[in-house]
Amino acid sequence: MQTETGIETQLKEATQLSEAVWSVLAERVGGAWTLRSVYRLNKSAQNDLMTLLAKQVIDTWLCGALSGGYARSSAIPDGNNLGVKRFFAFPIAGTSQAILVGSDEQSTNAQRIWKLTASLLSGNSLSPNQPFLPDLQSGLASDLPLAIEKILSTFVQSVTCQGAWLAIRRGESLDIQAEWNDTKAKGLSLLIDTNPILRRVNRSLSDVIITRGQPNWDNLPYGSLKSGTKVWICLPLIIGQRLIGVVTLWRQKEFSRAELGQLRELASRVSPSVEVLVTFSEMAAHLRRLGLLNDFVLTVSSAQNLDQIARRMFGLLSRAFNTELITLFLRSSDGRVLRDYRLFDGKMNVIIVSVDGHSIQPALKEGRVRRVADTIKEGLVPINKGARSELIVPLKYRGQVIGVLIIESLRAEAFGQYDEHLMVVIASHLAGLIEYTRLREEAEGRARSLGLIHEVVQQVIGLNDKGEVATITAELVAQYFKYELAAILLFDDDRKFSIQGIGGSHAETVRRALAGEDFVVTDGVTGRVSQTGESLLINDTRTDKIYRPLKGWEARSEICVAIKDGENILGIIDVESREQNAFSHNDLIAMESLAGILAAVVSSANQYQKLQETIRQLRTTEIELNDRMEAQRSAENRLLQAAKLAAVGEMAAGIAHELNNPLTSVTGFSELVLDELPADSPHRNELEMVLREARRASDVVRRLLNFSRQGERVRASADLNEVVNDVIALTRHLIHTNSVNLFIELDTTLPWILIDHNQMKQVLLNLIHNALQAMPHGGELTVSTSIAERDERKWVVMAVKDSGIGIKPDEQNRIFEPFFTTKGDSGGTGLGLSVTYGIVTDHAGIIEVTSEPNLGSTFAVWLPI
Repeated sequence: MQTETGIETQLKEATQLSEAVWSVLAERVGGAWTLRSVYRLNKSAQNDLMTLLAKQVIDTWLCGALSGGYARSSAIPDGNNLGVKRFFAFPIAGTSQAILVGSDEQSTNAQRIWKLTASLLSGNSLSPNQPFLPDLQSGLASDLPLAIEKILSTFVQSVTCQGAWLAIRRGESLDIQAEWNDTKAKGLSLLIDTNPILRRVNRSLSDVIITRGQPNWDNLPYGSLKSGTKVWICLPLIIGQRLIGVVTLWRQKEFSRAELGQLRELASRVSPSVEVLVTFSEMAAHLRRLGLLNDFVLTVSSAQNLDQIARRMFGLLSRAFNTELITLFLRSSDGRVLRDYRLFDGKMNVIIVSVDGHSIQPALKEGRVRRVADTIKEGLVPINKGARSELIVPLKYRGQVIGVLIIESLRAEAFGQYDEHLMVVIASHLAGLIEYTRLREEAEGRARSLGLIHEVVQQVIGLNDKGEVATITAELVAQYFKYELAAILLFDDDRKFSIQGIGGSHAETVRRALAGEDFVVTDGVTGRVSQTGESLLINDTRTDKIYRPLKGWEARSEICVAIKDGENILGIIDVESREQNAFSHNDLIAMESLAGILAAVVSSANQYQKLQETIRQLRTTEIELNDRMEAQRSAENRLLQAAKLAAVGEMAAGIAHELNNPLTSVTGFSELVLDELPADSPHRNELEMVLREARRASDVVRRLLNFSRQGERVRASADLNEVVNDVIALTRHLIHTNSVNLFIELDTTLPWILIDHNQMKQVLLNLIHNALQAMPHGGELTVSTSIAERDERKWVVMAVKDSGIGIKPDEQNRIFEPFFTTKGDSGGTGLGLSVTYGIVTDHAGIIEVTSEPNLGSTFAVWLPI
């Protein structure tokens, strides 16, 4: 065997002698070419050469050179770094190696140099009497594919052929482990009983040769045969009376007797080696799978959650059984849904599906281990498309089936009884670990739920504003569970979801999406829950028909729970995520628990709001009742005042009639006496005084009569401002002589009202006279008119305001009584305000006084429009 240094030295010498640009020693291993030794070829050029050798055309061309044992040359395509136009191939006899030489041209002498070098490098071919045994020290026995490739190359080098493959028997099928010039064949599994040729080989344990045109030519089990192929041979590999594999070759011409003898001899000699290799490989697989239990304890048992357990378990099983067709079904605590774990392109994928109607439901009910050798023969539909065999192992915890682990393979009869026993042991440990982890996750979830509920109770208990309750709860839910969106929606009094609380990392996005759009869609998830009161958990909205996305926001997972008080739906809790399978059954339980707490809080808030509304109505009623009572008292006072005035009027009329006649006599006779009395009479002054007092008494009597009769009513629509201006014209001089400053504030927009013009003048004159008498040392007098509302009616208001001495509080209730005066000895009769009161009330009006001692008084006359 040549060392690498010796090979490189020989390549260097031959390259220099042949004047070639570069040279390499290439070997075909596992259906691909690799460079064993390189001279004068940099890394970039080596990559270009490997790309060229990977092409199907070049691979077939080189395989033909190896099987034929003669040198070849081919042009090199442009656009590479190889630096030459052609390369030459010189096969090394008895191996799957060839020397590749890069040069524009190679002379005959140069090619002789390379053929000599190839003959010097040959040394690995079998001699006719040399038994073929794998070199266990080189590691070949532990690499079954490489060892089988070496064995197949021995057949190919012994005879010229177009292509070949070697298959190892596994159960009732032959698995193609190595190929020569037929890359599509490797990995195929051929059922022995379904092919007449393989069935014949298995029964007769002898080779089968078929030439083109024979009946069985179309039944060849597999081979990329070309149009020029004429013969196909299948050589059995036999140990005792047992078929352990086959080698097939095909070419353009029939095999000679010598070649057939050589092939049969070679098949006989390599069979023990194949048996050793397969046995060694199975023992290694057995040891690897035993190590699986140890790896399970070290890696899987330390996982922190269900997803981590599944991911690590799948990694171990995939390496142990050389397949990625692994599926784990875990039933939820309530048995309603399944968590479906699978590998897709090396990545874990988890979906939540319903148990009802699922194809795995029978396996969950049966709870027994099942090994399927061939799904096609047994008429079973595998979990993964194209799987030919499967191993179904239930996961049991305390007698209850909590899930099913399924391992599948593209090969038939891929699993043996040992695999079944091994998986039963693993499944037993796995079930306990899964249940423990699930219980821990549920406990942690419940702890989070209790923490959330405690926080919600602390922050919202006692709140009576449902909007505040919704906002705080939504923010707490998003904070505790790291939800992207948490929404609390409550019905208002009109049964509309106008009360909303939105929290989460995408809360602002959803608020913008809700501009002009309702969160609750009648035929969507939220609408369904708000109508039926039933909770919904959706793990993939793309497969759910009732999910309706919002504009600018589309979730992949959603939980929606009703907030109910008995059968009365008060609102909903809705949480969403853009990740698929983001929520578990524990999340659903947590939201349902929270909904129960919110139902109590919202019901209390509703009752409180109803109580507050009742209190408000009672207070309004109280105010209205007080107003009515005050109005009734005012009316009673006015009636009492009117009764007093009527009584005083009757009395005044009687007194006036009794006094009027004597006073008339006194006045008449006094006037007669004064006419006859001389001007210088000493009694004239006394008599004039008698006449004055008599006339004053007559004036009092006249006023008493006016008070009692009020004169004849002459009412007409008039402008109150005109009345004010007339009275001011009469009293302006008097006001000025009393050192009083007059201010007039008249509203020019006053409507005309129905009044007695003269009586209104009398009212204003009385009020002005009283104001002047209240300001003996001068002051300010303001006369104003305006429009005001009172008792839901519009009124015209005439006000007289002075800055005089004011009226004491205990006297303000009596000033409109007849003969009551605050003027003391100044000569007031106490009838002016009584007359004024009578005139105003006769006009269906109101007169009010506002006064403070030493600050002045304001008399306001309210006349209805």
